[in-house]
Amino acid sequence: QVQLVESGGGLVQAGGSLRLACAASGRPFSIYAVGWFRQAPGKEREFVATIRWSTGSTYYADSVKGRFTISRDSAKNTVHLQMNSLKPEDTAVYYCAADVNRVVSIGYWSTSRYDYWGQGTQVTVSS
Repeated sequence: QVQLVESGGGLVQAGGSLRLACAASGRPFSIYAVGWFRQAPGKEREFVATIRWSTGSTYYADSVKGRFTISRDSAKNTVHLQMNSLKPEDTAVYYCAADVNRVVSIGYWSTSRYDYWGQGTQVTVSS
C-alpha cells in the first residue's frame, strides 16, 4: 500500500508560478514511477509529467514541456511539480499517482498505468 498526499495548489495570475508537492508514505520503496495528471471540469484526466523513481528520468506532455519541471526528493519520499508561466488553460485539479506494479505494456501517459492516487489539489490560473 502506498498513500499519496498532494499540496501546493492555489490561485495564481497568468504568467505566475506554483510548486506542487506529492508526499508518499506506506511503502514508498515499492514505487517505480510517480506521475502528475490533471482534470479540468467536463474533461478527461490527462497526463502532465512522470518521473522514474530510481533513475530520475522524466517525461512531459507537450502542452507543459518547457514550463513545468518534475523532480523527486528520495530522502523525503516527495515528488515536486514546478509550474512556471502558467496559463488559464492549466486550471484543473492536479493529481499525483504512483506506478508500483510496472505494467510496461501500458504507456506512462495512461491513467491505467498507475496503481495509487492522491486526493488532488486545485490549481486556478486567472487571466
